[in-house]
Amino acid sequence: MKKKNDIPYGNYEKVLMHICCAPDATYPLFYLRGRHYKVTGFFYNPNVHPITEYEKRVFEVQKFANVVKMPLVLGNYDIKEWFEYIKGLEKEPEGGKRCCLCYEFRLRKTAELAKELHFDYFTTTLSISPHKNSKWIFEIAKSLEEEYGVKFLYADFKKRNGFKSSVILSRYFNMYRQNYCGCVFSKIEAENWRTLHQKTEKSQ
Repeated sequence: MKKKNDIPYGNYEKVLMHICCAPDATYPLFYLRGRHYKVTGFFYNPNVHPITEYEKRVFEVQKFANVVKMPLVLGNYDIKEWFEYIKGLEKEPEGGKRCCLCYEFRLRKTAELAKELHFDYFTTTLSISPHKNSKWIFEIAKSLEEEYGVKFLYADFKKRNGFKSSVILSRYFNMYRQNYCGCVFSKIEAENWRTLHQKTEKSQ
């Protein structure tokens, strides 16, 4: 019986999968392969700050791709273009309008590449995170489908215990797991939260 959130089985169609980080790529890759899709990874995350953090994440995704024999394309580190894209929304909270534009920035590049390289579909691992807004992701993807003429594979990877499975798999592959989303704003917010949490614990 087809489960509510399952995507249909493919016939080994080619999928360009935008990867936000190696841990989040684990479950989506195996899920799509299990449903008969040929997956190529695309690591494109110019939002990640600082460069040392970006390099850690690149290393992890390359290591994973080598182990599981997944073709991988590395995008450019277009951080200046990213800052220009989200200009004016620097003070937005995590999960707000800035994040929506960040999804669009990365998905647009994925759709462009999928069209250029003649993929049947494009998709993203962003939907595996419980902190990401899948509704926004799918709305953006629908618009890009129409603009670029490449189909989007609507997979909400957090379903079917996808996020929990990705945590287990990332431990199995001994992966580095970051403690903030990626951009400088999320880093500051995460550090402020940890500082506040530590102060609260000490006061108790």
